[in-house]
Amino acid sequence: MTRPQQNRFRTSLLAWYDRHRRDLPWRASRNPYRVWLSEIMLQQTRVAAVIAHYREFLRRFPAVEKLAAAREASVLAAWSGLGYYRRARMLHAAAKIIAREHGGKFPPGEKALRELPGIGRYTAAAIASIAFDEPVAVVDGNVERVLQRVSGKRLAGEELWAAANSLLDVKRPGDFNQAMMELGAVVCTPRAPGCLVCPVVELCATRGESAATNKAAPQKKREIHYSLLQRDGEVLLVRRARDASLMPGMWELPEVKANGATPLFTLRHSITVTNYTVRVWRNIAPSGITGKWIPRERLGRTALTGLARKILKKAEVL
Repeated sequence: MTRPQQNRFRTSLLAWYDRHRRDLPWRASRNPYRVWLSEIMLQQTRVAAVIAHYREFLRRFPAVEKLAAAREASVLAAWSGLGYYRRARMLHAAAKIIAREHGGKFPPGEKALRELPGIGRYTAAAIASIAFDEPVAVVDGNVERVLQRVSGKRLAGEELWAAANSLLDVKRPGDFNQAMMELGAVVCTPRAPGCLVCPVVELCATRGESAATNKAAPQKKREIHYSLLQRDGEVLLVRRARDASLMPGMWELPEVKANGATPLFTLRHSITVTNYTVRVWRNIAPSGITGKWIPRERLGRTALTGLARKILKKAEVL
């Protein structure tokens, strides 16, 4: 793309973004704490699922110092339902470093931000550009797709980052990065891209769907059974092992074997590449289980797995 074409691309994209960007809560502020929180939450999670969690998390932890001072269990409880709980643990660890070593202030630079736990190249560039106007480009899945279609090339690795930086609007880097991600999310989608409404279609080499580079991992199916035991306003929960590969230390309902009776209800749940059929039974006491009776009023502050939270909500316990 020539320099005049790059200028046209920037102007057209930013004009479109200014008119059509989605009204998302994290766009109301350039506060680095809020930008960081939204970027971590949005990793591997749909925007629609993040909005309510983002608002509730900020209500509980309105500043990085509050997050740093919180117990890990409280942080995990606020994160419950978003999945990939390692993100919450890294968020908490980084908050402690920011509070202890930086006086509660985010280090204002991409390189310094990458020294914090859980902050990689993309997240550091997003925070630096949006919160501090540092002229660094971001590359996520949406941006990668836009760049490949616009260029008509299979870009990878450093080629992608170089292409992103060559297009970056250095006067509005944060807005430009968000505009690229927005374009990929709502117009230049993986399938059936909206080329007719794309603001940069005249500068696009592909103008349509490009062949997928990777096949989606095949989904597995599994059926699991849980018991919902209640007594005197309490619910029996068990804690996952602290060295478990998934959701260590989180609380869930006790797992049981199926029987011939009719379950209380059935629901669906997905974790990574596995689709679960979940059957919930009332008051089946599992053998050999050491659990803890949790009062209903404390469940909202308990570090529940996303599935446990989903079950308790459907049962109208939570």
